[in-house]
Amino acid sequence: MRDVLDVHTHTIASGHAYNTMMEMIHEAQERGLELYGITEHAPKMPGSCHDFYFHNLKVVERMHGDLEVLLGVELNILDEKGTVDLEEPYLGRMDVAIASLHGPCIRPGSREWNTQCLIEAMKNPHINIIGHPDDGRFPLDYEAVVQAAKESHTLLEINNNSLNPKGFRQNARENDLEILRLCKKYQAPVILGSDAHYYKDVLNHKRIFPLLAETDFPEELVVNTDRTKLYPYINKYQ
Repeated sequence: MRDVLDVHTHTIASGHAYNTMMEMIHEAQERGLELYGITEHAPKMPGSCHDFYFHNLKVVERMHGDLEVLLGVELNILDEKGTVDLEEPYLGRMDVAIASLHGPCIRPGSREWNTQCLIEAMKNPHINIIGHPDDGRFPLDYEAVVQAAKESHTLLEINNNSLNPKGFRQNARENDLEILRLCKKYQAPVILGSDAHYYKDVLNHKRIFPLLAETDFPEELVVNTDRTKLYPYINKYQ
């Protein structure tokens, strides 16, 4: 399978990643990516950057040789209304916006409450991707989430970092398999994300590929195979 894009990564600006923007971009070039995204954690994540950081992304070049670079944000979903921690006009200026449930920013609730948090976030027209919906610490009604993603034209992420055996997200493999089965059933596209916090993990999707094979997941539903498949889903091209 062609794998030409990775749009969920972080730099030192996020506070708990370990490389600069240019180090990460250089690695993306070395790995032959066509489209590369940096999505720093939004301000409510402890140690991350201020709103001003996102405002000033306008100064950064988006083309580095043949590599197209997207600069955006990984938002924190804060409540059952889908509230996130980057407001207008900043959010609407992001090339790409991921929204995720993170323990430091929101406490897990019931299956129904967690599901409502995600579904309400998907209603925000500037949110393009739901990050790591596989974290078992936040139980979800996956059928409802997949149906809402299809209806709202939002991509669900299959997150390589979640599958790291040294990681802290729970039951990620089982949850990812369920997400893939339901996305196949409802013909809802997915995006593979490295969630790289270190340059060696750029385009690292290797833990995901066995799950795609196990579910016989259709390549046409994986946007990573052709960067133009991603364009209709992200702010930059809407």
